[in-house]
Amino acid sequence: MTTQALQFTESYVAEDLVLRTARSLAHEVGLDAITPGAGATLRLLAAAGNARAIVEIGTGTGVSGIWLMRGMRPDGVLTTIDVEAEHQRIARRIFLEAGFPSGRTRIITGRALDVLPRLADGVYDLVFIDAEATDNSAGVDAALRLLRPGGVLVVNAVLAGGRIADPAARDLETVTARELIKSVRESEDWVPALLPAGEGLLAAVKR
Repeated sequence: MTTQALQFTESYVAEDLVLRTARSLAHEVGLDAITPGAGATLRLLAAAGNARAIVEIGTGTGVSGIWLMRGMRPDGVLTTIDVEAEHQRIARRIFLEAGFPSGRTRIITGRALDVLPRLADGVYDLVFIDAEATDNSAGVDAALRLLRPGGVLVVNAVLAGGRIADPAARDLETVTARELIKSVRESEDWVPALLPAGEGLLAAVKR
């Protein structure tokens, strides 16, 4: 796909003022928010599954959370986890500005690997992981427990900045991403696909 075509797909669904504000705030605090194309994909997957309960690892300033909630059922609840309380404070305000009442979100501050074991088994419709590459494998293991059969796993930024296809790239992030997408592809627990939206989304349905 050409660069021009990729730019066209990323601009296919326009972001409103709230999303643009959340994205600007992410940039101010040094975060890389998901792209509009990746956000639209999250919204699509949440809507396709009529999602009522979603877990998000990596709240950031609320960009991905808005996309997810706009795809969920009106009574759906987003459980979002992040170690940075200040980022979550921004996200909480952004969610309200986007028109979502506080009851639509459960915002938990802490390390995901400490929080996830406290969440219930088999009751979530979608798990979105936007974390450090080295934590993704543990997040996928947790998602397998958390998701109901037919639930969807999405992992962000699995193309490692485009290095995933370069056999000479042996940095930790790239090697970790390769191992993750291979393990999901070869697992009998998942029906996976690798989507080129944004920085690359690994999506899989739990059997």
